[in-house]
Amino acid sequence: MKITFYGQNSLAIETNEKNIIVDPFISGNPLSKDKVDINTLKADYILLTHAHEDHILDAEAIAKNTGATIVSNYEIAMHYQEKGFTVHPLNHGGSWKFDFGKVKYVNAIHTSAFPDGSYGGQPGGFVIEADKNIYIAGDTALTMDMKLIPMHTKLDLAILPIGDNFTMGIDDAVIASDFVKCDKVLGVHYDTFGYIEIDHAQAKNAFEKANKELILLDIKQNIEI
Repeated sequence: MKITFYGQNSLAIETNEKNIIVDPFISGNPLSKDKVDINTLKADYILLTHAHEDHILDAEAIAKNTGATIVSNYEIAMHYQEKGFTVHPLNHGGSWKFDFGKVKYVNAIHTSAFPDGSYGGQPGGFVIEADKNIYIAGDTALTMDMKLIPMHTKLDLAILPIGDNFTMGIDDAVIASDFVKCDKVLGVHYDTFGYIEIDHAQAKNAFEKANKELILLDIKQNIEI
């Protein structure tokens, strides 16, 4: 599994010969808009954790370019289905076996509304079981529900927000990695705006003290797990 970081919570995942884009906020992100051309991205699926603009901005453009299936909660999926896109709706606790692996939609504590203020359903995260097993938390506070994840899935990587203010910060992310029983963490949702700028060295040190690894990628940088 190869994971490429495009800033904020935007990721490209290559697994089992399929391409997945997560929460595409690229063309409006000051850190990535001049580095990533959304018209060049490959996508068989687009996974959306919730409806905030910094997670869905480029979903329509990428879906039009690629014919990708949009996977999200019921309300978000229906929003895009009404616009003519191919969708697969999920809801909390539910899972589906796609051609690349199994995806489960899990709880997140946050808010969710489209940029025009319309209802975006309840936010969530994704547990993906493919050639490797990963947890994409989406925007969330630390929640005890995270303890349910390792009851079903042994994770190879946890992708957690660390920017604080709108989501959990570093200290809670360390605890979250305990809850999901995964010591390898990819940090997301940081540095994009002033509210969520972090001290990289301090963040990595906090994880090292807990005998964990925090990975912070540059825009377009990737890891293989």
